[in-house]
Amino acid sequence: MTHTESTMISTRDDAPRGVPILPGWTGSVTDIDPRSTPGFDGDKQDGKDRLGDLDEPLDELQERLYAASRLDGTGRSVLLVVQGMDTSGKGGIMRHVVGAVDPQGVDITAFKAPTDEEKQHDFLWRIEKRVPAPGIIGVFDRSHYEDVLIHRVHGWADEDELQRRYAAINAFEKRLVESGTSVLKVMLHISHEEQGERLMERLDRPDKHWKFNPGDIDEREHWPAYMDAYDTALRATATEHAPWYVIPADRKWYSRIAVQQLLLDTLRAIDPQWPAADFDVAEQKARLTATMQSASEA
Repeated sequence: MTHTESTMISTRDDAPRGVPILPGWTGSVTDIDPRSTPGFDGDKQDGKDRLGDLDEPLDELQERLYAASRLDGTGRSVLLVVQGMDTSGKGGIMRHVVGAVDPQGVDITAFKAPTDEEKQHDFLWRIEKRVPAPGIIGVFDRSHYEDVLIHRVHGWADEDELQRRYAAINAFEKRLVESGTSVLKVMLHISHEEQGERLMERLDRPDKHWKFNPGDIDEREHWPAYMDAYDTALRATATEHAPWYVIPADRKWYSRIAVQQLLLDTLRAIDPQWPAADFDVAEQKARLTATMQSASEA
């Protein structure tokens, strides 16, 4: 497939983008089929082919974004927030989508439980330190949303505090956008049944035992509460400047092409350009030619 053909495919109206969550949304993630493939009518192999076909245009856009910031340290950036229940495929997004671009232009942060030091500060303190620099695609593997999701499920914060955090998140993301960072938020939506099968696979295979955490089963027991927490968080933080997309994730191949498409959309909207040379190209060509001729005459 040519570069032009890849570009045509990725800009179709029916391209895979999951389900957009618009401001004022009153639905529930439980109404979205985790095995569905919105915007895409192909099968698994078609999805894998698409993922490979669009690696090149994604890589070029990322390189242009990175290059545009190198001369003066300014420019646009992207923040991709990836949320989802355990086994929803966050690691696969890192490997197969984000991993397709030059790693020097990517900064991935996997947020874990806050440290004692972090607990002494506001919940956004540690997040602020990891926002992407100009030219960088920043990726949050889990994020500040853990501080409203798990806290709501376990009752670690009361309703007033949760509402304060939703407002703080919206203000934080608005500041990012106003400073030149495009914010893209995706929820990988896996079914309860599929999660059970993936956890069982981790237990069945010795090479996957390292991925298993007994706490995952503890959290699984709170599944309805987590779905409710996601509904509440998405309703409170779905904004025009920082949109949410629910990505059906029972089919790993679909979630990957959907996130890839959304990242492509985001970079194309930025439209980064190659920076102009800050030197005389003709002069440098002449100097280089002279060194090549001297070497050949020696």
